[in-house]
Amino acid sequence: MPIILNIETATKNCSVAIAKEGKIIAFREIAEQNFSHAEKLHVFIAELLSENQLQFSDLNAVAVSQGPGSYTGLRIGVSSAKGFCYALNIPMIAIDTLQLLAKQIKIGDGIIIPMIDARRMEVFSAFYDKNHQQIRTTQAEIIDETFYQEISDTIHLVGDGIEKFKNTLTDSKFIFHSAIVFPSAKEMSQLSFEKYQENNFVDVAYFEPFYLKDFVLTK
Repeated sequence: MPIILNIETATKNCSVAIAKEGKIIAFREIAEQNFSHAEKLHVFIAELLSENQLQFSDLNAVAVSQGPGSYTGLRIGVSSAKGFCYALNIPMIAIDTLQLLAKQIKIGDGIIIPMIDARRMEVFSAFYDKNHQQIRTTQAEIIDETFYQEISDTIHLVGDGIEKFKNTLTDSKFIFHSAIVFPSAKEMSQLSFEKYQENNFVDVAYFEPFYLKDFVLTK
């Protein structure tokens, strides 16, 4: 019965879940305007382990949200995951961040487009079908009214990047699910368990987050 620590820090949401055989047994998260991952992540992990009478040595793997997303947030999450895996000599699992957003909605038809805000009018996005399988690769896009004209299906939009396009994507085929804002570790538990069963691990030494764009320092 593998116990997996799931870490999601790709956006403003600092989210942690502990799952046993894909079922969540402990969960905590907070989304703040100013990123609080550096001060909250390890506190959350320690609290959840203690509250459930678990030790770090009870963990069988660590799963981390791989991006795209915030450069700083991803670095914190991946660095922490690597540290645990090195110290405990356990495998590391990487989960696509946009898929975590897509999994928060169930649809009967159409496609799901999760969008993570990449500042200004740009977003990180991908396409997922009703089974949450990716059907278009992840891209960094500047959206305008001409986007997605070739798609006749209903388009379900989720994530913190969608609000800035409500006045741009006005066709009735677009449905904005504004309540779904950030990816969460809640959606990681089943995905990480499936990858654990498949021995689908990443190399702890060489794994890097999926930034999608180069980091640019601004004043």
